[in-house]
Amino acid sequence: MLHGISISRRPILRIVLCVLLSLVAIGQALSQEEEPRLEEKGFLDMSLKELMDEPLEVVYSASKFNQKVTEAPSSITVIGADEIQKSGYRTLSDILNNVIGFYVTGDRNYNYLGVRGFGRPNDYNTRVLLLINGTRVNDNIYNTAAIGREAIIDVDLIERVEIIRGPGSSLYGSNAFFGVINVITKKGGDFKGGELSGSIASFDSYKGRITYGDRFDDGTEFLFSYSRYYSRGQNLYFEEFDDPSTNNGYARHADNEYASNLFLSLSWGDFALQGGFSSRKKGVPTAHYDSVFNDDRTESLDETAFLDLSYHHQFENDTDITGKLILGHYDFEGGYVSDYSSTTTPWLVVNRDRSRGRWWGGDFKLTKQLLERHKLVWGFEFQGDLRQDQSNKDVDGVYLDDKRNSTRWGVFVQDEVEIRDNMRLNAGIRHDHYETFGGTTNPRLGLIYSPLENTTFKLLYGQAFRSPNVYETYYNDGGDTQKANPDLDPETIDTYEFVLERRLGSDLRGSVSGFLYQIDDLITQEIDPSDGLFIFRNTDEVEARGLEFELNGRWSNGWRGRFGYSVVRAENKQTHARLTNSPAHLGTLNLQVPLLDEMIIFGFQTRYRSRMKTMGRDRTDSYFITDLNLFSTNLIDGLDISASIFNVFDVEYANPVSIEHEQDSIVQDGRIFGLKLTYRF
Repeated sequence: MLHGISISRRPILRIVLCVLLSLVAIGQALSQEEEPRLEEKGFLDMSLKELMDEPLEVVYSASKFNQKVTEAPSSITVIGADEIQKSGYRTLSDILNNVIGFYVTGDRNYNYLGVRGFGRPNDYNTRVLLLINGTRVNDNIYNTAAIGREAIIDVDLIERVEIIRGPGSSLYGSNAFFGVINVITKKGGDFKGGELSGSIASFDSYKGRITYGDRFDDGTEFLFSYSRYYSRGQNLYFEEFDDPSTNNGYARHADNEYASNLFLSLSWGDFALQGGFSSRKKGVPTAHYDSVFNDDRTESLDETAFLDLSYHHQFENDTDITGKLILGHYDFEGGYVSDYSSTTTPWLVVNRDRSRGRWWGGDFKLTKQLLERHKLVWGFEFQGDLRQDQSNKDVDGVYLDDKRNSTRWGVFVQDEVEIRDNMRLNAGIRHDHYETFGGTTNPRLGLIYSPLENTTFKLLYGQAFRSPNVYETYYNDGGDTQKANPDLDPETIDTYEFVLERRLGSDLRGSVSGFLYQIDDLITQEIDPSDGLFIFRNTDEVEARGLEFELNGRWSNGWRGRFGYSVVRAENKQTHARLTNSPAHLGTLNLQVPLLDEMIIFGFQTRYRSRMKTMGRDRTDSYFITDLNLFSTNLIDGLDISASIFNVFDVEYANPVSIEHEQDSIVQDGRIFGLKLTYRF
């Protein structure tokens, strides 16, 4: 029994455990196979693309330097451009939704990321740190990690996504609570010219992109890309509003979405400049926050931008330095149609909610090889929040006009010690200081042991924190919906993890992770019974135990595949009740199969999600969702063709949503067809 989960009553779990036992048995049978040593592959001379083509992947984000996945002090998944393209993924949400231990829910406005059984439907992804080429892009108002259409990076520009599970505050500070996601983009030399891309999908959805990139003779690389998306959306039925006065529950022309993305990068010598911009306007058809149902003026607008200049130099004495200057920008505007009608006069008013965030900062990192067996990493980070403004008003007056600024800084040190040729210890610690609440210190410790050439064990421990954001702490709309709580404290997590990674011959790699995490002072939105207003408080303590299993195959005949399954029980420590929006079981299967002498690639993804408890203590149904994609890059010279069907079997399924909705859960998209053409010139 796994903390209340009966194995005998879970046939899927029995199957998974049998697979795990088989993995160990197969591994013992193959233990005499020699794995090619990294040095024999010319590792130091390989480009990132060449490394991605190698079965043995490397990762940067786990320790802030390149290392083999098997030597990194984390459980890691890397998703490359090849899988993204051949699976037909449209957004970062699609990528993460097919990674074991991760799940995405939505409320027809934003996509919310759950990790290892924990997912608050309204937390705006604040407990995951999102990086673009190592630059933090969580905003300074809500600390959002944007993963939907509002994300800065178009998926066509992604070279790889490094997904680092577990606490990362010892290197990255706040928001690296459950993990770090580093989106590494392609460079100009990967394009060697221009690309035009256009797509069409169900519900009158259209997207276009133009990209130009190249690498010049002096080594300078340049990349520019702009894309634009539009969707008319769907006419949606909500049972909770099934009344003649509310259009019998149908919200019409209220689900539209507009989005645009701009990205550029320039590198010369030791310097690199990159910047990104995204703007998205989304109609919200759910009548959240008591807005008027079936009025297409209820909408949200998000605008995010960043610019950074970095310097990187590697000295001959095994010393590496990196410095970066960063500018950030975030704007939000929400329109909520409120009914101010009297018994005699109808009067609908649009309430405007606005946030303005501006920040600048920098970081510095030094990496030094010491005494052959020590790799020391030291660094610091600073961020000055120039604007953290929130306002709320309508024709009757101004209910909130809060203007703030603040600073924070952090300093960290990490030492990777090679105790023996097959054993290393990774120890790190970071101290962060916030002007608002003071300081916090968070350590990490990892022991990595490889008793056999193709087997690695990892024992991991780490602490992390998440600082309360400006919205949770100071938002107060004048007593209408929500009130402030300036006494919020940071929430903290302690995570213990065991990882077994095993290469099964030359084509297959498997991993098993068992974890336990405990959260204290969890920041939770609730309704104050004294006045009926929303408020954020440090009220909950959470404990979770889980098991994750993943197989990753790359075969010589061109087949590629990943299979993963996880089981977790996440509960409130005081009441022992299972958390809302927390599936006990998650499964993913991803395959790419070459057809017609590899002229066409058939992509297949299916994911399973067990039942989830809603805020109203009901439960959503479990479901399987299957996506198919046909991709061709050789039928016509210079033209890539991708034809997709998402939710092939038109499964009706719902996601739990947060307490600002009248609905307990919201039904998601059914079957969607899509066609995409990309022309290189």
